[in-house]
Formats: sequence, structure tokens, C-alpha cells
Amino acid sequence: MIEEKLNKLQEKIIEMALLVESMIEKSIRGLIERNKTLLLEVIEKEEKRVDDMEVEIEDMGMKFIALYHPEATYLRTSLMILQINNDLERMGDEAVNICESALFLIERPPVKPLIDIPRMAEITIQMLKDSITSFIEKNADLAKDVWGRDDIVDSLRDQIHRELITYMMNDPSTIERSMHLLRIARSLERIADLSTNLCEDVIFMVKGKMIKHGKEEI
Repeated sequence: MIEEKLNKLQEKIIEMALLVESMIEKSIRGLIERNKTLLLEVIEKEEKRVDDMEVEIEDMGMKFIALYHPEATYLRTSLMILQINNDLERMGDEAVNICESALFLIERPPVKPLIDIPRMAEITIQMLKDSITSFIEKNADLAKDVWGRDDIVDSLRDQIHRELITYMMNDPSTIERSMHLLRIARSLERIADLSTNLCEDVIFMVKGKMIKHGKEEI
């Protein structure tokens, strides 16, 4: 019975992860394709679905702990699901932030061709996918691999920042649009960071070792 209830919790968090992943993909696609419909779909429909799912999963998780008093692996897994639930909701918020900036940008001429932001988004979305897979499979090696990709995302963010600063200095009329592009890059970085946090928890759950701030090798 306890395993069946835990499986239901895990299925629900996977459903939420897929929804958040879709929101991030739509936010970037809406920006690239200048598709207002996609962006509004995330803001007006999917944000509420994520918020509702967060409440539902938290309720399921707290009831699971209260009713079954889980120990060892069951307890660690249920607590991780509650943490992932919170992180996914925050990722959903970042997807909405991207959409809001994208709605501003698609009504105006582009500052520059979009190259680094789509690449950054592709890496970030794959990090989210693999972090969830590492949790489901209790795969510390995959979690460590995802954790290492955070440096790539940070480098792309820095590159975008440097380039846009140059545009703003050379042409002040690009400042507002550039700030929205920076906001998008910052949201993608935060999503990658949240995926990395999840992987740190997976590594601790499987190996019993902390790798926060790169202080521990596994």
C-alpha cells in the first residue's frame, strides 16, 4: 500500500514536470516565432494548472507522511518529491516571466539575431528532463552530469550579458529591449540552477554525499 501511494505521488510529479517543460519550450518558441498565441497560452492557462498541481501534490505528500510515517528510502523519496514540487512551481513562474518579456519583444524590431538564448534554452530544458530522470531512476551518474552542465549555461548567460551591454552602450534605443532579453537569460539560468539543486539532492539520496559548491567529488 505504501509503495502504491508513493508511486502515485511520483507519477503526479512527473506529470507536473512535463507540463513545466512544455511551458518553457513554448515560451522560447513563442519568442523565436513571434507567436503571441503560444505565449498567452502559458500565461493564461498553464500557469494556473501548475499552481493547482503544486497544491495537490503538496497535499498528497503531507497526507502520505502523516498516514504512513515512512522511514528510510520512502521518507527521503517523499520529501524529495515535495522539494521538486516547489522547484517546479518556481520554474513555471520563470517560464511566465520569459513569456511576459517575449510579448514585449515580439511587438518590436529585434535587437540582434537570437542565437545564444535558444541554445541556452535547449541546454536548460534538457537539464530539467535529465534531472527528473535521474530522480526517477535514482541515477547519481546522470545527476552529476546534469550538475556539470550548469557551467555551460552560466557561460552563455555571461556571453549574452556582455554582448547586450555593448549594444546598449552603442545604441541607447536598444536598452529596454535588451533588458528584456537579459531577463529571459536570467530566467533560463534560474531554471538550470533549480535543476542542479534537484541533482544535488539525488546524489545525496543515492550516495550520501554532498556536492554543493563543488566541495565533494563522487
